[in-house]
Amino acid sequence: MSAIVQEHTEDHAHDHGHHHKETFITKYIFSQDHKMIAKQYLITGLIMGFIGIGMSLLFRMQLAFPGESFLLFEWFLGDWAPDGVMDADIYLALVTIHGTIMVFFVLTAGLSGTFSNLLIPLQIGARDMASGFLNMISYWLFFISSVIMVSSIFIEAGPAAAGWTIYPPLSALPMAQPGSGLGMTLWLVSMAVFIASSLMGSLNYIVTVINLRTKGMSMTRLPLTIWAFFVTAIIGVISFPVLLSAALLLIMDRSFGTSFFLSDIFIQGEVLHYQGGSPVLFEHLFWFLGHPEVYIVLLPALGITSEVMSTNARKPIFGYRAMVASILAIAFLSTIVWGHHMFISGMNPFLGSVFTFTTLLIAIPSAVKAFNYITTLWKGNLQLNPAMLFSIGLVSTFITGGLTGIILGDSTLDINVHDTYFVVAHFHLVMGISALYGLFAGVYHWFPKMFGKMMNKNLGYVHFWVTAVCAYGVFFPMHFVGMAGVPRRYYENTAFPMFDELTDVQVLMTVFALIAGAAQLVFAYNFVHSIFYGRPAEQNPWKSNTLEWTAPVKHFHGNWEGEIPEVHRWAYDYSKTWDNGDYIIPGQDYVPQHIPLQENEEELQH
Repeated sequence: MSAIVQEHTEDHAHDHGHHHKETFITKYIFSQDHKMIAKQYLITGLIMGFIGIGMSLLFRMQLAFPGESFLLFEWFLGDWAPDGVMDADIYLALVTIHGTIMVFFVLTAGLSGTFSNLLIPLQIGARDMASGFLNMISYWLFFISSVIMVSSIFIEAGPAAAGWTIYPPLSALPMAQPGSGLGMTLWLVSMAVFIASSLMGSLNYIVTVINLRTKGMSMTRLPLTIWAFFVTAIIGVISFPVLLSAALLLIMDRSFGTSFFLSDIFIQGEVLHYQGGSPVLFEHLFWFLGHPEVYIVLLPALGITSEVMSTNARKPIFGYRAMVASILAIAFLSTIVWGHHMFISGMNPFLGSVFTFTTLLIAIPSAVKAFNYITTLWKGNLQLNPAMLFSIGLVSTFITGGLTGIILGDSTLDINVHDTYFVVAHFHLVMGISALYGLFAGVYHWFPKMFGKMMNKNLGYVHFWVTAVCAYGVFFPMHFVGMAGVPRRYYENTAFPMFDELTDVQVLMTVFALIAGAAQLVFAYNFVHSIFYGRPAEQNPWKSNTLEWTAPVKHFHGNWEGEIPEVHRWAYDYSKTWDNGDYIIPGQDYVPQHIPLQENEEELQH
């Protein structure tokens, strides 16, 4: 670590006496403390998550009972549901905003923003992020973009309605449909602000991991959580600017008369003046972010799973170096597979075969991770607390969702199921549910670190089992609906008699979805109640090795009183014994990272 950084850290240590005169605003609102910013990200992300889930329940009811009148629709949708019957335009708008909120606001900002902020300084042994100010700005830009996105729901013409992928011409022509007007403009502005927030956060995470590691914390001693957050931030910095450029070009097309994405458009027989643009160009720009985005969402969840699983199996993580290598391989490959979203866009079939090849390659590092999780569990002393259950659930959905990816990644097979519910089922399992399970595992595991209280374990069990059963209840049947040919984003399929017999399956999926939604209320109650009335947490409730559990339960800016602990070993010395079978530290099956190596003790080869 450079001398400058060391000085900076020591200065921080001397500052503690002066930090106590914080006002409510500097402590809870415009805070520069990474722990408070993590809580802000988490609570904002969870609120957005409930909005997103609520929307999905509304359109699931419409799919199960097309054309039926519901008082619920009238309450929530007002003029968009005359006499309680959902309007076709608002259906597509709900699908669009649901997708946008869940992918970007919950699973990107809510997951990465929360745990990168909470864990990077605490696990690498830093007083705070490299720039607390930039960190604060990053959160507030995320907050502003959330407010803009939610406010677009309330405008008269309705929110953006071109699907979460906002393909032109629906997104590029303000007169195309009601949802192409002001709602679409607000969507683009919101995303531009969101990307600025994401880039600030990512640059901060990268610099912090490279520069602020404590003495002895080499890259190969980093917990896998930090590797995941670090690589996620790098993917974000590479790919998010491309989406920003696509959004800016789309704003130009909409408001300033350019033709980047438009050509030869007719509306009601009238030829518009747009010439020379290409909607396929937009698809390339969008998916160049869109596919790395899947791993921006997934990698932090996989990192959290590595940490939670090793701690609760009381075993070292299996294949630490292979795990790091697979994270790096996934990051590299994720940037060269985007074309598999575009097999039916008229692309050159040879290019299709290239993208098929790179897509199937990414199954290799993914499988390495899956097998290493299973071998970590093998013969472990499993502590099946809610965090551990959600981690095991993640491995399950990662495998089942990943298997259907092999079909969708193959250009010849994909053509048959492209744009059907098969695709929806695939990515909800592999990206949506897996990442949500990672988020929940992280919340249950690090809640004591964030709030100094324990969550209720029994409510956690209820939350896990109901969610796990219902998630498969929704998305497993959906594969078959897709294979039968039901297209996605249609607000009703009554015009197609061949789909009539699938109505019962839609009802079944909707019932499971409603129960799953109710289970999240159990989590919300547990979360809020535990913050105020939970059992006070001890310093290291899970008997874990990483540095964050050496910091006091009580929060203050700077994390450790006195000196930062020095690191002497990797993060996964669980159940480590001498040759005679005795534990390294008598009576304790874990050796924290700051404990020096004992005489004659070998550092584990990892």
